[in-house]
Amino acid sequence: MSRSFLDADFQPEEVSARLAFAGNRLERLSEERSETCVEDALAKTSARMFGIVRGRVLIAFENDQPRGLMTANELQVFNPKMPFATLLGYDEDAPRLAVPLGINPDNEDLKLPDGYKLIDFRSLVMQKLLSHEELGQMAQGAAYLAWHASSRFCGRCGGNTEMRGGGVKRHCPSCEVDTFPRTDPVVIMLTVKGDKCLLGRSPHFPPGMYSALAGFVEAGETIETAVRRETFEESGIRLGKVTYHANQPWPFPHTLMIGCFGEALDEDIVRDEGELEDCRWFTKTEIRAILKGEGPKNEDGSPKFFCPPSYAIANCLVSDWANDAN
Repeated sequence: MSRSFLDADFQPEEVSARLAFAGNRLERLSEERSETCVEDALAKTSARMFGIVRGRVLIAFENDQPRGLMTANELQVFNPKMPFATLLGYDEDAPRLAVPLGINPDNEDLKLPDGYKLIDFRSLVMQKLLSHEELGQMAQGAAYLAWHASSRFCGRCGGNTEMRGGGVKRHCPSCEVDTFPRTDPVVIMLTVKGDKCLLGRSPHFPPGMYSALAGFVEAGETIETAVRRETFEESGIRLGKVTYHANQPWPFPHTLMIGCFGEALDEDIVRDEGELEDCRWFTKTEIRAILKGEGPKNEDGSPKFFCPPSYAIANCLVSDWANDAN
């Protein structure tokens, strides 16, 4: 009997492990940290850190080989804000940290030393400038630093908060409340019916790009409920069975993408024009051709349709479904 991704017990592998930003294997020691853990980590000669500012990471190029982990001394020329350094964890005995840099990458007059560049997160992945493990560590650091930057004041009393535990929480001395790094859950789902899947395009997508539908999980929702609600709101399609497939940390700024498949109960699209520029069904044959770059072309030779890049969970959902023999 044939099986499909809509069968709840069908999972040929831990799909999430192969996705970008999902390779973090550090020992975080979140429950065992002292208030001097950052200082203790920096005192180790094996300590290395990512310099991060405004969605970019400092990369050193040595003999055309990229390197993202820096020593504390190496970062000094980039004005690191060491009081805000966050301990990510340990790679065996080697501490890994993230440090915000006090430079403005948007300043046209900014000149970095030879051999150093500030690279945005997406380009890091596309150009394969970091290893799978380092991308995951960087994503953790980027999420932590973004949360700390936006959580300087207490949500209860408005007082100034302080970073504690090397970055795993913030404390308000005024009302003694602790807050912890946030992760925003987002469902991203491929709606399927027979040999067809549903893809849409938002106005901000590059011309020709179609992707799985997605949306934030709201308070009081299960993942399955959010999948059904978002699909119906954006496309007018009602779903029956929903199954989980994979998830991906997404450092833009601190999101967890939860990938699912949903079984369509009907095919009549009623597009939310405020969310989607277009929404349509694609057959498995069409998707396979599109993924190979053999789909229909525009007059200028550019692809009429294409999917998100291979590092994104949307591509994982589409390609895993399209390449499944069932």
